[in-house]
Amino acid sequence: MTAPLPLPPPGAPLPTFARALADLLVALSAARALPKGQQLHGHVLKAGHLPATASTHTLLAHHLITLYARCALPDLSHRAFLDLPSPPSPAAWSSLISSFSQNGLPVSAFDAFRRMLAAGVPATDRSIPSAAKAIAAAKTSSRPPLAPHALHGLAAKTPFAGDVFVGSAVLDMYAKCGHLADAHRLFDEMPERNVVSWSALICGYADAGMHPEAMGIFRLALEEAVAVNDFTVSSIIRVCAAATLFELGAQVHARAIKTALDVSPFVGSSLVSLYSKCGLVDCAYRVFSEAPEKNIGIWNAALIASAQHGHTSAAFERFMEMQSAGFRPNHITFLCLLTACSHAGFVDEGKRYFALMKEYGIEPQSEHYAAMVDILGRVGRIEEAFDLIDSMPMEPPESVWGALLMACRMFKDADTAAIAAQRLFQSGSHSSGAHMLLSSTYAAAGRHVDAALARKAMRDAGIQKETGLSWLEAAGKVHTFVSNCRRHQRSEEIYRVLEKVSEKMEAAGYVADTSAVVKDVDGDEKKATVRYHSERLAIGLGLLIVPEGVPIRVMKNLRVCDDCHNAIKYLTKCTGRVVVLRDNRRFHRFEDGVCSCGDFW
Repeated sequence: MTAPLPLPPPGAPLPTFARALADLLVALSAARALPKGQQLHGHVLKAGHLPATASTHTLLAHHLITLYARCALPDLSHRAFLDLPSPPSPAAWSSLISSFSQNGLPVSAFDAFRRMLAAGVPATDRSIPSAAKAIAAAKTSSRPPLAPHALHGLAAKTPFAGDVFVGSAVLDMYAKCGHLADAHRLFDEMPERNVVSWSALICGYADAGMHPEAMGIFRLALEEAVAVNDFTVSSIIRVCAAATLFELGAQVHARAIKTALDVSPFVGSSLVSLYSKCGLVDCAYRVFSEAPEKNIGIWNAALIASAQHGHTSAAFERFMEMQSAGFRPNHITFLCLLTACSHAGFVDEGKRYFALMKEYGIEPQSEHYAAMVDILGRVGRIEEAFDLIDSMPMEPPESVWGALLMACRMFKDADTAAIAAQRLFQSGSHSSGAHMLLSSTYAAAGRHVDAALARKAMRDAGIQKETGLSWLEAAGKVHTFVSNCRRHQRSEEIYRVLEKVSEKMEAAGYVADTSAVVKDVDGDEKKATVRYHSERLAIGLGLLIVPEGVPIRVMKNLRVCDDCHNAIKYLTKCTGRVVVLRDNRRFHRFEDGVCSCGDFW
């Protein structure tokens, strides 16, 4: 049996062979060489070097914590931590907290941080950022309400209050917890800022949907010559994608190319999303294919681009390519695949991918159930969709009931819609969309009295209908419209051109579909109600200002109605123009009287 290392006298240097073992552990940790690291761990255990009983061996246990953390084995990091002599050093505590935090165990990380403080070990410039990351990653339900402010107060009392890394970590925590006012206040008070500080604030505003604020901070960073990194650029491109600001996004892309940041898979995935959401799916595919480095994020971005544009076969093929490339699908991957199946009406394939999730150890979440309900509902299998909802292991959220209500609207199943709406409202939901879907389902089924009662219930509850908006970006400006709007400076021209096109459309056989009009009024008034929906006004402006040969790209925040969808098909046939419309469900490319969705959306 190997004899344990003899203990050196106090103050003696670490034995050469012990130092060599420590250096070897550092190298294995950097390479994430788990099998060899475990062999070395076994050797030091057999040799009696662990559990560490002297400072000469403490370094070995400390490096083992880091090895297992980098190999995504936080439980083994904890075991290595327990092999340390008591009391553990601040560095050891920091390594343990970091191991939990970086491996998706925020509650364990924050608990370790509190145990460290209770043991009288002071917080350091290593432990505070790890604790901040843990608080930011924790679910709201498991996060103490005052935890972000308490950690900030603790950090302010340490010698690291002015440290840029500590300050940036606290700022990032505030932003991710939704405390943007506190994040911005800390940003203004920081004596020194780095790219992480700037990026955290930009990303915080971007994630909150406060796009103008995010863009303003980005411009200020450029004015102050901050060397932005791929994370910053990725955040700004996501802002452009969310707001469908194609021209601005293309400028940021050009800047990324000049600074060589476009090679980052994080920037690449944001660019794929940008071009896809702006209707330029071929550009999205090109960015993906030319990306020198791919991660799971860019694969998922390409998958959802294929799904949203109705390229279902391409989505399935790309999934196979992703697996062949050695990437393991995650919950987002399967949501992309289910979305593709939903847009194509592929029920069997959807069921297969839903079942495949468990083979990868992924438990379906509410968004996956919502996608399955959508798949079943779109083909009229409403009863089966209802049964699936009843089998859910969690309380069905609004997205699930909304998918069922949409199916009821499509197939005029007013009775099931009433049950679904009642179940949704009983959960405390105040969704205007659910009320409107119920009302329009009643109207489509010819039950106008019930439709009126549904609208009255909505008014009595103080719920306002979400305003339908459509917008078009042209010549560096975004033009926004609501239905029957006459506020645009070229409104008279827009209405005239639409009237002229309408005459050609009616001559070609177009007949307005007013079945979804919830008010019980005469036919002419119903036609007037649907004729100037927001997307048609945006297309009217596009006919005036978008050059011939260039697609008219319009975005809409709600689902395009049946009549507008049919009308745009006739419009493209009568004008020879191409219209790309993105609603809140998918992309539609209208050309020569045909839509890419195959009238299935």
